[in-house]
Order: sequence, then structure tokens, then C-alpha cells
Amino acid sequence: MKRNKVLSVCLTVLLTISMLTACGGGNSGSNSKNTGSNKSEVTEKNKGNDTTDSTKKKKYAIIFKNTGNPYGEKQMEGYKNAVEELGYEAILKAPDQPTAEAQIQMIEELISQKVDVIAIAANDPDALQPALKKAMNQGIKVLSLDSAVNAASRMVHVNQADPERIGRTLIQGVSEMIGGEGEIAILSATSQATNQNTWIEWMKKELEDSKYSKIKLVKVAYGDDLRDKSVSETEALLKSYPDLKGIIAPTTVGIAAAGKVLTDKGLTGKVQLTGLGLPSEMAEYIVSGVCQWMYLWNPIDVGYLSGYAADALVNGKITGAVGDKLTAGKLGEKEVVKDGEGTQIMLGDPFKFDSSNIAEWKDVY
Repeated sequence: MKRNKVLSVCLTVLLTISMLTACGGGNSGSNSKNTGSNKSEVTEKNKGNDTTDSTKKKKYAIIFKNTGNPYGEKQMEGYKNAVEELGYEAILKAPDQPTAEAQIQMIEELISQKVDVIAIAANDPDALQPALKKAMNQGIKVLSLDSAVNAASRMVHVNQADPERIGRTLIQGVSEMIGGEGEIAILSATSQATNQNTWIEWMKKELEDSKYSKIKLVKVAYGDDLRDKSVSETEALLKSYPDLKGIIAPTTVGIAAAGKVLTDKGLTGKVQLTGLGLPSEMAEYIVSGVCQWMYLWNPIDVGYLSGYAADALVNGKITGAVGDKLTAGKLGEKEVVKDGEGTQIMLGDPFKFDSSNIAEWKDVY
């Protein structure tokens, strides 16, 4: 009897240990997928970001102007880097054609997906307003970058550099190249692109200075940020204005297309070229002398700053008001400043690329 009682106790103990071991093993096995290094990493990154459920990542979307644009690809890359650095999910979108209608459709899709924020490089400053206001009314934070929407359509804009300095610098550059006299033309992106139009207005204002009295702006052409159309527009400029001395292309697609046309037609040194270009695409033209120098900022940094600005809006660190400040990762502290009827965050001044430094930058972006 006593022996049976002892045996019964031993069996009970063994059964209990077995059950505890099974439960412990089951927890470590099933939770390793959910609470392992990935979740820990997200949790650490989300500390202080008001995330109530660290397993549910916030969705930060960006819409660029169109696909097949190297500048846009770099910009979206920078945005993605920042968002993932913060521990969230980046949604990258761009339509096949640079139209407002295509972007509106994407905005509607993102509203349905209930994203937390939409950052957009606009194809039109005003046409996107109804869709973007609808997004904001549903609690989605909205900012523009690179090419702005109007102040009523956004909370803040992320700008590459001071538009006035960009416009004036481009005129100063081409004037130096052509010796202060001759016909010049501008090869822009789309006729509705906010940033392009702002820069062009500042170019025209700079040309009003008497020191440019011998320079004549003969045409503003639009290549729509499409390579083939930009090539055709460049060829048309050369045919229509045989005495053309300089081309300013404030678009990375346009300046690369113009560089190819001038090279193919043997016009190196005869028609000067400057504008805003990617070092990786313009290196051969700078080395050959087709383009003595050009300017740009780092589009990766534009996207990266936008990612941090998006996060600051989502988590209430800024509202987009003048004087708001945020820390943008490796870019440091940035401040929201006035921009007409709205506000903006400025990345920095345009940078000059020429034969002395192009080699070190061409493999960067």
C-alpha cells in the first residue's frame, strides 16, 4: 500500500515536470518568431515613438513623380533608409507617367490602405489638393518634398535648397560659361512642376540685372522628365536657334539628355550646358567638357530628411509650424521655416560638381 502510494507520487511529479517542460519548449519555439531579434530591434527603434503595439509597424508612404527617373529612385531610397532606420514600413510608389491624375489614384489607394503618412513629390501644385485634404481629414499626415504642393495640401514641405539661390546660381554659371553674351534656353521638366517653375522665375529675375544685358533667354522647353522627349526638345532648340550659346537644364533627366545630344552632334565647347544633374550620369560629360560644371544636392538626403520629417509629424514632434525643430538622424537638427503661405524644412545649398571633384562623387549617386 505504502509502496503504491510512493509510486503514485513519483509518477505525479514526473508528469508535472514533463508538462512544464513541454509548455516551456512550446513558448520558446512559437515566440521565437515573434519576440526574437527582429521584434527587439523594432521595439528599441520605436522607443519614444508612441508605438502601442511594436509588432504592428506604421506605414510611411512616398509618391515620386514617375518611374524610370534615377533622381527619384535615389530620393525614394533615402526615404526608405530613414523609415527602416526608425523601425517602420516604407511604401514606395511612382506612376508610369508624370501626371497629377496618376498620383491622385495612388493617393486614393494609400488612403484605403490607411497609411500613417504620405510624402509626395508633386506633378502639379494644385490638382492634388482634394485628394491630399481627404487624406488629412482621415488622420493621415501629409508632406511634400522636392516639388511642392500648395500650402493647403500639406503640413510642411521638404526643400532641397533655397529656390532663389538655385535660380540665380544657374544664370551666374551659364553667364560665366558663355562670356556674358549670347542666346540661352532652358530645358525644364513638366510645365506644372512647382520646383522647376520657381527656379525659372528666379532665373528670369536674375537676368533682369544689367550685367546680363547681352544675354537673351529665347525659350523655355519642357521635356516632361522623359529621356526621349528631352532629347527631342534639345534637338528642336538647336534647330530653331542655330546661334544658341547655352542650355540650362534644371532637371537630372533633361541635363543628361542634353549632354548626349551635344556629344553626338559634336557641339562640345560650342553650346555650353549646365543645370542640375546626377554625378553618376554627368561624369562623362564633365570629363569630356560638354558640361564644364553643374549643380545638385544629394537626392538621397532629400528623401532621408523627408522620412524623418514624416516620422516627426506622425509622432507629434512637429506640426509643421514655423519654429518647430526635429532631429533628422545623421543630418542633425533641422528647423521649420516660413515658405510663402506655408512652411518648409531646408536641406542645404546646391553643390557644384566639376572636373576637380566629379570622380569622387560619380560612384556615390
